[in-house]
Amino acid sequence: MKKIYEKQLGELLIENQTISQEQLKEALRIQKEKGGLIGEVLVGLGYATENAIAEALTVQYGFPYLPLRDYDIDPETAKLVPEAVARRYGLIAVDHLGNLLTVAMCNPLSAQAVEEVEKVTRLSVQAFVATHTDVNQAIERCYKES
Repeated sequence: MKKIYEKQLGELLIENQTISQEQLKEALRIQKEKGGLIGEVLVGLGYATENAIAEALTVQYGFPYLPLRDYDIDPETAKLVPEAVARRYGLIAVDHLGNLLTVAMCNPLSAQAVEEVEKVTRLSVQAFVATHTDVNQAIERCYKES
């Protein structure tokens, strides 16, 4: 995946005054100890919101941001991706047109997630950034038992 903006996520968040240099240093230390994505660590520490991370990813990598809170997702479209896959990778299918499946993802950088969705659906994936909370709520709405 080619960055369109060469700065790291933390640098972008400092630049737009979402976090301080000290907060980034602490988050990087915790990430080194416990693992995980730096954005998730920053959110877990309460230093950044999920929306701020999603917006920074759109700047850094050029993925469009799709807030799902008020987005009307057709459950049949969502179910093109098996629920287990959606939960494993934190994603939800939101639109299907021809051979293209639009997927909102917590981590659109996950090539493994995109590959698996393309394999199980036999469709090309167009990835959008969405927050973890929005994706999980959409999964709950779309996959609930009828």
